[in-house]
Amino acid sequence: MYRGRTVAVVVPAYNEAGLVGEVLDSVPAYVDRIYVVDDCSTDDTWAEIRDHSEPEQPAVAAKADGGRSTDRIVPIRHEENRGVGGAIKTGYQRALRDGMDVTAVVAGDGQMDPSILDRFVEPIVDGRADYAKGDRLQSRELRSAMSSFRSAGNFLLTFLTKLASGYWRTNDPQNGYTAISLDALERIDLDGLYDRYGFSNDLLITLNAHGFRVADVPMQAVYGDEESHIRYSSFVPRLSALLLTGFLWRLKVKYCLVDFHPLVFLYGLGTLGGAAGLSFAALTLAGGGSLLAGSVSVLMLLVSCALLVFAMIFDMQHNEHLEEKVSY
Repeated sequence: MYRGRTVAVVVPAYNEAGLVGEVLDSVPAYVDRIYVVDDCSTDDTWAEIRDHSEPEQPAVAAKADGGRSTDRIVPIRHEENRGVGGAIKTGYQRALRDGMDVTAVVAGDGQMDPSILDRFVEPIVDGRADYAKGDRLQSRELRSAMSSFRSAGNFLLTFLTKLASGYWRTNDPQNGYTAISLDALERIDLDGLYDRYGFSNDLLITLNAHGFRVADVPMQAVYGDEESHIRYSSFVPRLSALLLTGFLWRLKVKYCLVDFHPLVFLYGLGTLGGAAGLSFAALTLAGGGSLLAGSVSVLMLLVSCALLVFAMIFDMQHNEHLEEKVSY
């Protein structure tokens, strides 16, 4: 336990033989339960998980129908690959059944240092946040091990996820080192969350729609012998569609159903005006239009941009009390 609160750690693992065992061995002693989920690996990951579990610990099927776990390490194996989000959801569901006060996620690839787990648990135990996540982008020093390609991709995804989620001060949304409160797990729809690498982005959108507080925890970027399982040719279009649908869903739930805010109209008018301005400009150029027609299309685009900026500002102001920066 940590300051009187039960703590669980979910360890999603897919083809992490040679890495996941060290992760399990290094989880701090105050952690009450470790749900290590083998997402149908094709290497020796499952054997390594079993070797590092308690000798008497029976394997737990992913489709187990309930009951409270009593052993510290709970090995769970998916019968088919569900993606990293699916593996985390399986661990979350077991933590819910066991009534864990705080549930963290530490990847099985060794990129996340379990010795700093208390930094993620602390804001939740203190009541300052419902969800804490890692942030490798706060400074150049923290992201020093990150390649230029990774940094550029993370900054782009950070902006798009800020827009979609409403957490405008939150960085590094792809960071999987997280901790979440029991209250948040009980109130969100776990089954409805995305199963693949967009899980963390989808979770942030859902948390914002429910008004949960998020804390960014600075951490060092670490890369070693692990191999990325992301296929960018499918990841990018799927995540883009996820963020767009999530953004529209959040606006509907938060600013139309639960409450009302005029920023919905600003987003809508700005988008429609921008599309109309671009179309008018294209038609003008194609037909060799006049200077007046060109000026009108530019004016339409400028007004549309202004409307979108105002919508973003209102969104930032509406959500600023839900965000916190942790410093160490």
